[in-house]
Amino acid sequence: MKAWILLMLALTLPTAALAEEAKEGEAPKVSYISLNPPFVGNYGLDGTAKLKVFKADIALRVTGPEAAAAVKANDALIRNQLVALFTQQTSDAMSSVDGKEKLRQEALKQTQQVMNDETGKPQVEDLLFNNLIIQ
Repeated sequence: MKAWILLMLALTLPTAALAEEAKEGEAPKVSYISLNPPFVGNYGLDGTAKLKVFKADIALRVTGPEAAAAVKANDALIRNQLVALFTQQTSDAMSSVDGKEKLRQEALKQTQQVMNDETGKPQVEDLLFNNLIIQ
């Protein structure tokens, strides 16, 4: 009976070691963090009587649980920076496809700057507009 137990242990130890090596060799997990609630505000405040409104659903792509936790911990700073960026936009910039892409890139740059200032690393790999409504 003891020989049987020793044989079973001997057979399972190499598979446990292989499983441990596989976990160490895995690539870090990519996750998307939605900034909720969506951003809603005014833009193009150029003195005209017409009120211009935007609504943006934003997700941030990060790699690893540490980066996700850092982004969630600095959510308020990221949101503040993005609200300031959106309100500075002109009607022309918000109405063109190229303008929206430039806005997305600038939002990513500013988000990375906030994270770099707070954690010493950019943390955020990409910023995505899940939904961007301009009126």
